[in-house]
Amino acid sequence: MHYLKNKVVFLTGASRGIGAAAAQMFVTAGAKVALVARSVEPLERLAADLGDNAFAAPCDVSDRRALEQAIIKTKERFGEIDILINNAALIEPIGALVELKVEDYSKLIDINVKAVFNAMRLIVPDMIARGGGTVLTISSGAAHRPVEGWAAYCSSKAAAKMLTDVLHLEEASNGIRAMGLSPGTVATQMQRDIKASGINSVSQLNWEDHIPPEWPAKALLWMCSKEAEPYAGKEISLRDPEILSQIGLRKS
Repeated sequence: MHYLKNKVVFLTGASRGIGAAAAQMFVTAGAKVALVARSVEPLERLAADLGDNAFAAPCDVSDRRALEQAIIKTKERFGEIDILINNAALIEPIGALVELKVEDYSKLIDINVKAVFNAMRLIVPDMIARGGGTVLTISSGAAHRPVEGWAAYCSSKAAAKMLTDVLHLEEASNGIRAMGLSPGTVATQMQRDIKASGINSVSQLNWEDHIPPEWPAKALLWMCSKEAEPYAGKEISLRDPEILSQIGLRKS
């Protein structure tokens, strides 16, 4: 993992699940990680556990000014940002489209879409000025097909995917490596919320059907490597056996 030594990572949704697992792996690989999330206490505990190469930058990513301040603090602490990981996301509101509340939908869009755009807009120009950088966005199968009860989530993930695709189209020639990761179903709090909803086939899955958060975390590390270059501008899926093999993961 020498390619991550002293690289600065800005990681949203870092307090739990995929984000927390990724933070641990990136720090272990030698990177310096800004941990970004709304949950202050879990974030600060994680930063303390990970040591000097982790920095808690609590903020609501849906607040552009707060996000900008977290970026400024990251640069003051670690230097310029090399890797942006857009991981923060909501699944709720879950329910029939015609019954969703506008304010609930707007809150999800602020986090799942606007925060992705704002992070790209605030970080990528500096990456370009320095010769390039990596932007990874957590996507979903829901970005590609409709799922009952997930009108908000599906539309937001489709939008985040398109932002990532357009970023590659426009800035690959300027050294920006933009990719998406569709992890499948992961054993995190989001799956507990989905289970509680009782809506659609995903809510009927058993806990053991989900992959551990360490799998997408390991995939994110691999996506920063030269081995992942052929996938620049694409979305990789952890449902793809070939991808799993390249990353070094294997389903039992």
